[in-house]
Amino acid sequence: MELFGLPIMQIYLAMLIVSGLATLLYLFFSDMAEGIGEVSPLLDPAVILAFITFVSAVGYILELATAWNSGIILVIAFAAAFVLDLLLYFFVLLPLRSAEVSLAYTDESLAGQVGKVIVPIPVDGFGEIVIETVNGILSKRAAGYENTAIEYGKEVLIIEVKEGTFIVKEYEPFRFK
Repeated sequence: MELFGLPIMQIYLAMLIVSGLATLLYLFFSDMAEGIGEVSPLLDPAVILAFITFVSAVGYILELATAWNSGIILVIAFAAAFVLDLLLYFFVLLPLRSAEVSLAYTDESLAGQVGKVIVPIPVDGFGEIVIETVNGILSKRAAGYENTAIEYGKEVLIIEVKEGTFIVKEYEPFRFK
């Protein structure tokens, strides 16, 4: 079959190359087009480019490997691309969107957390605390709030961070009487 004076296999191959290159460009410049997919999942460039790539790849392979009618191959290519696109969207793109953006933290974001003293904090001095976070266990330099001493093993509440030093106070959990 010919379309626009070209064999359909050449059109499938050209679509595959162009959509592959467009997907590669989208991979590098996707931050600029970030909001487009928010309106509708069908308008997401990743979904559209994947659909075109799937149609052209399945169409090209079927034209190359079978002697079926080109109309039937086109229908099969559209159906296969639709199914593959749905699988890609629901099992890859949606979980990636809902994944945590970053596991990075700042010292200031740890204020309000509870830690444990591993090196006793003397009056007017420094000790060390550990804090359990999603990033693992962090150990930080600490000083007592209002220059108080805190013993080893005590739980502490991080009040604030000053110049890389965590200002802590002995933690007293709220208990109902």
